[in-house]
Parts: sequence; C-alpha cells; structure tokens
Amino acid sequence: MKFFNIEKTSEGKARAGEITTDHGTIQTPIFMPVGTVASVKTVHQRELKEDIKAQIILGNTYHLYLRPTMDIMQEAGGLHKFMNWDLPILTDSGGFQVFSLASSRKMTEEGVKFKSHIDGSYHFISPEKSMEIQRQIGADIFMAFDECTPYPCEYNQAKSSMELTHRWLKRCIEWTEENKELYGHKQRLFPIVQGSTYSDLRKISAEVISEAGAEGNAIGGLSVGEPEEEMYRITDEVTDILPKEKPRYLMGVGTPWNILESIGLGIDMMDCVMPTRNARNAMLFTWKGVMNLKNEKWKRDFSPLDEFGTSFVDQEYSKAYLRHLFVSKEYLAKQIASIHNLAFYLDLVKVAREHIIAGDFYEWKKSVVPVLRQRL
Repeated sequence: MKFFNIEKTSEGKARAGEITTDHGTIQTPIFMPVGTVASVKTVHQRELKEDIKAQIILGNTYHLYLRPTMDIMQEAGGLHKFMNWDLPILTDSGGFQVFSLASSRKMTEEGVKFKSHIDGSYHFISPEKSMEIQRQIGADIFMAFDECTPYPCEYNQAKSSMELTHRWLKRCIEWTEENKELYGHKQRLFPIVQGSTYSDLRKISAEVISEAGAEGNAIGGLSVGEPEEEMYRITDEVTDILPKEKPRYLMGVGTPWNILESIGLGIDMMDCVMPTRNARNAMLFTWKGVMNLKNEKWKRDFSPLDEFGTSFVDQEYSKAYLRHLFVSKEYLAKQIASIHNLAFYLDLVKVAREHIIAGDFYEWKKSVVPVLRQRL
C-alpha cells in the first residue's frame, strides 16, 4: 500500500490526499490534536474518536521519556496500547522541548544534556537516543532530532544550527536503518527543514531534507514568534522545493486562519496546542469568529453553544451555561470548550478538503478567513 496518495490538486498548491499507516488511513489536509503526555488535555479518547473525529494525534518524546519512562511504555506494549488509542500517532523528536529549556541545557555535537523540569535530574538525548525513545513509544510517524532556533535569530546562529540538524539527521537515519520496529507495525521517519526566517538557509535545508529520501517531510522552526507574513513566505518557499509526491507537515501551526493559509501553500499536516490551550482560557473558535466566553455579553445567551458545531457539546449546552462554568471555575468548562475547539478544527480541515476536491478552495478561503478572524 502506498504511504501517500494525492487525490486532487487545486489550481494552486493546495491538495487533498490520503496517508496510509498500519493504524489506519488519514485524509489530508489534516489537523492533529496534541496529546503531549499520552493525553489530549481534558478529553477522553472516545470523544477524540467519536465526537472530534481526530484521525491522528501527537505524543511528545521529551515528556513521555521523563514520565511514565520507557520501561513502563515498553511493558504496556507502546503508546497505542498504553493510552488505548488504535488510530495513527505521530511523535515529535523532543528537540523543541529541549530548545525551550535554554537556561538548563548544554548542547554539543554529540547531543543535548538537560535538566528535567520535573525533578531537576540530568539527562542526555542524542539523535540516536531520540530515535530509540521514539521506537519504544511506537508512533506511526516519528521525527528526526533537530535543533529549533528562537525568533529572532542571528544569521550565523541559524546557519550553524541548521547544519547541526543536517548532521544529526544522518545519524537518525543510520540508527533507524540498523534498529527494527518493536511492536509489529511500520514507523516512518520525517526529517525537519530548519533555517529560521532566512530564505537562502531554508532553500539549502529544504534541498538537503529532500535528498534524504524520507517518506514525508516536516517544516520546523516556524510559529515561534515571527510575524504571520514571514511564516507564510518561508512555507511557500519551502513547499516549492520539497517533493510534491510526499506529505508535508508544518509543525506547531496554528490559528484557524493560519491553517487555511498553510493548506493554500501546499501543507498537508498541522498540529498546535492552541485549540485546547485557548479553550481552557474560555476562547472558542467558530465559523462566525472568535468568542471569549468570559465576556458579560454571553451571560443571558441561552442559545446553543455553536449552531454550526459538529460535536455533541455544541447543541447540548448554551453559551450562558458555559460562561457560568468558566466564571465558577468548574473543570467541566475546560472539557466542553476543548471538545468544541478540537471538533471545530477537524471540521475546518474537512471542509477545506471538500473545497479542494470541488476546485474552489482559494475562492472559499478568501471569503472565510476574514470571518474566522473577527471577534464576536
């Protein structure tokens, strides 16, 4: 079975496709909910599958390595069995988390020594160690170990960081080729394009990553504080170079409008903590715009949470009730809002896919993006 199949390409770069893994098929473009520590925050796996319609979720190498630890992960039979999720899983390499521990890490050619945020203990992750951990987790798609640069980033720092990422990629590939899967299903390694916001570096990195011949490719180091226009510009330049016949994953993106713009630039896969993180702070994304459920204006609004919503919470609860739960600091508020936001994100990419197949994606995107951005 072919790993990635493109069903329809629009008049621009947007495309509708299918990724086939041993744990199921993913229709692209797709948004992937983030389950950092083997849990998408406040949401049951049953809700993820039946209400939110998630087709693939993310696990986090750094966090899972520290807790529950790989001994327990292997005893359980890998992450799928541990969390009772039988659909595809993607893991990141841990590179971004280690990068965010700038004050308590030491980076060398060999790898990164860092201090655990849990108990202060010291650990070391090399490209080989990252691959080993991701083998033990058992994700269907896993990432090469990379260094993610901050924004803004000096040119020379971005260049040396990118070159280190490329050297580490060779080590990741070698380890992966020498060590077989643990749980009887195929794992696919995606390398990551780096180079900050410098076009020449991104071009070099995209070419090196393309030559690696992996089954899919990721774009990292964006959505780290740079202006949206910069993110779109770099994404556009990189997708011009990455192989068209392989899936492209834009890491850590983003708002509903970021997602549609990225799809328009040829991106197939995206992930972000935004729908759940913002949900826990009472921000809901809808087809009509963005709602802050703590606002006084919803106090007496007994209409359904979202008349266009696809999850059960949208019809079962009112705006006034959800506002009351947030004001009262009830845990249920975070759960309802998270289910709503994730279901909306999955509906967003589903509808985008339908418009790509229909051939009017760009026209539709132009009309819907300003509406999605407005504050209600």
